[in-house]
Amino acid sequence: MVILFMKIDILTIFPKMFKGPFSESLIGRAVKKAIVEVNIVDIRSFSKDKHKKVDDRPFGGGAGMVMKPEPLYDAIKSVGVKKKNSCCKDHNASPYVVYMSPQGRTLNNDVVKRFSVFEHLVVICGHYEGIDERIMKYVDEEVSVGDYVLTGGEIPAMVLIDSVSRMLPGVVGEPESVKNDSFFNGLLDYPHYTRPAVFKGYKVPRVLLSGDHKKINRWRIKESYKRTKRRRPDLLKNCKCKCIS
Repeated sequence: MVILFMKIDILTIFPKMFKGPFSESLIGRAVKKAIVEVNIVDIRSFSKDKHKKVDDRPFGGGAGMVMKPEPLYDAIKSVGVKKKNSCCKDHNASPYVVYMSPQGRTLNNDVVKRFSVFEHLVVICGHYEGIDERIMKYVDEEVSVGDYVLTGGEIPAMVLIDSVSRMLPGVVGEPESVKNDSFFNGLLDYPHYTRPAVFKGYKVPRVLLSGDHKKINRWRIKESYKRTKRRRPDLLKNCKCKCIS
């Protein structure tokens, strides 16, 4: 299934963090071309506390604070989420709710490709010790950007949205470049060269100057395989192309 337009709602307590990343580069152009619509939802605006407080102390004691359920629930409801979606649903038009959490599934290219077929993503940026567990009833999936902890879910949300958006038709100028990216076919990318042909005494591999595209493609596959075997041999078990050792 190919998605031509994707709506993304980001639920955050720091909306100003997203001004730069989504107005520049390829994502900014995708927004201008109406391929992607990014809406920033300020969770604090749903707080009924006079100080717009969105956190409180955890029941049972312990360090840190927990994001309160009421404002987060109202923020989720405001973007069209009525109840927890099924991960096995047949259509992808309903909002799919993703919570950026260090406890979630690690983000990789397979996850990115799977998310790229949803027409509506809702991304929750957590903070403090996390969100009230009762909100998880409205979350479809937790996603982590790695085995480490950041100050909040905003930067992980940017990583997720950037990686998913570039999968959509029209975001990247040359679609073939996406297919040649690292991880797309289970391999790391091959080495790239540009002008000049000689730099500081180092020459571009002769095959790239030959004009023989069959030989060039064969060289690139071999180099991708060699690089993957040297740097990330664990990826070879998922290799989806016929590699030449």
